[in-house]
Amino acid sequence: MAEVRARPASIRSGRQAAAGARARAPVERGLWHRPALLNLVSDLITLGAAVALGWALVAWFLSRPLFPLRELVVVTPPGQVTEAQLEYAARLAVQGNFFTVNLDEVRATFEKLPWVRKADVRRRWPDALELRLEEHEAVAYWTVSESGDARLVNRQGEVFVAASNADMPQFDGPQGSSTRLLARHAEFSAMLQPLGVRLVGLALSAREAWQLHLDSGLTIVLGREQDKAPLVDRLQRFIAVWPGVQQDIDIEIKVADLRYPGGFALTPADASVLLQPAAPSGRKGRQ
Repeated sequence: MAEVRARPASIRSGRQAAAGARARAPVERGLWHRPALLNLVSDLITLGAAVALGWALVAWFLSRPLFPLRELVVVTPPGQVTEAQLEYAARLAVQGNFFTVNLDEVRATFEKLPWVRKADVRRRWPDALELRLEEHEAVAYWTVSESGDARLVNRQGEVFVAASNADMPQFDGPQGSSTRLLARHAEFSAMLQPLGVRLVGLALSAREAWQLHLDSGLTIVLGREQDKAPLVDRLQRFIAVWPGVQQDIDIEIKVADLRYPGGFALTPADASVLLQPAAPSGRKGRQ
């Protein structure tokens, strides 16, 4: 009887020991024991490598001399810009082939040419660049009062650097006043038309005083704008009486000073005439 009872006890104790051993064994949960995750990582690495390789192949292909630029087509015939200047700018700026050329850099290079106001550059298949130029249309010479630098003024009132020998009026004024001078020149020129003279020079001082230079040699000193005597009113009054004054005095006048509220002062070109006796019908230097 004792031997029969002892056998189940030993069997039970053996089973309990095996179960405890399994409970104490570590669970394998690392990356290398997760096949699905390993496959996903492998696919992502393969995809990234394929994309990088494809991009490198495309860049290499585009950089090959398969699409060389052979021609620069100037759509707008240049006026002041020379062919030599265009060739120089093209050699300096056009780098790469049809696909890799930087159009912004090419445009900026052409806009640095002296007479170019704006440039537009486009690709023309299969091997050319198309260039459109807007050139400055100079309407006046410009001298900056502070520095004395010589410039040109275009029709938009913009100042640019270039050389010209055209017959244009001369503007003198502070930095940034070119637009005002251009507008005033148009206004004063229209007013002076009845006198048959041309406004060839216009100056604005730092104190906002205006001077007009006519092709007849006469300088008109307008002075500063005043509420009681605006510039336009003073100039209109002078224009209305000037033809009669010229006939009466019969003297070459160098300067007409319109800064007086009730008239103007005249300075003769030859100061010695002031020392001579006045003619009976003559008038004094102020009107």
